[in-house]
Amino acid sequence: MHSVPSARPSEPSIASLRDTSGAAAGDSLASYWRFYRAVADAQLARWLPRRPSRVLDISGGQGHSAGRAAGAGHAVLEVRDPDRPGRPPARAHLDATLRDGPLPDGALQDGRGRPLRGPVPVVGDSGALTYLTDASMDAVVAENRVLSRHLATEATVAEIARVLRPGGRVLLCVDSLTLGMALLAERNYWAHLSDVPSAEVVLVPWPDGTITRSFSAHQLRELLADAGLDVEWIRPRTVLSPSTVEHVLGESPRALARLVRTELNARQTDESLGIHLLASARRTA
Repeated sequence: MHSVPSARPSEPSIASLRDTSGAAAGDSLASYWRFYRAVADAQLARWLPRRPSRVLDISGGQGHSAGRAAGAGHAVLEVRDPDRPGRPPARAHLDATLRDGPLPDGALQDGRGRPLRGPVPVVGDSGALTYLTDASMDAVVAENRVLSRHLATEATVAEIARVLRPGGRVLLCVDSLTLGMALLAERNYWAHLSDVPSAEVVLVPWPDGTITRSFSAHQLRELLADAGLDVEWIRPRTVLSPSTVEHVLGESPRALARLVRTELNARQTDESLGIHLLASARRTA
């Protein structure tokens, strides 16, 4: 059970910590989100397979993970849910292929059998991967808290395990229970908060009317294990707090690279600290 962080004038509003896709002009957390994205890019670069692989990205098209993976030489299929506002059009030939049946082996390659440059976008349900055959992907990336927005997370993780080949890995990011509890407290949802210790599923209402799912490290570990995945590690996306990052970068804007190195090399004693949890798991059979 995590304690609810006390409100302090120097700390940002918990509700303001939701959007990781970008910071608006004048955003008090602009420096933190710049640091957050740099850390996420560095963590992904460390995690990606060393040899060219088939990578499925179901992060929703709002981040940089698909482009980063393609830039590292991987063949990347980027799934974009059909109802996402501002969604760029998918490649027509691939969209038609998926309507007709599963993704063919050569769909992510050029005429010479090399990975296509850049991620291949396709409109599809990122929660039900029926257009992909079993054991067809070497790696799956589920960044940008996408699994917290899929409230039936068990079904999505089971689909991820199905499309991974034996030895394939998944990298995912979810809202932490610490964030969920703090948001409930900030919005005075005391009745909801009192149910958290006995709840198997923690759903959190946001001010904009949406609902997300929060996880403790234990819940996340169980979720992955129940899908037949072996957890390699779970850690916070960032250990450094937003207020610390804002202070350091306010004093020295050039300190970003040093802060990222500090974050990547930090020894983590509590898996559940931070607003978001990052996990890596492998399919062994």
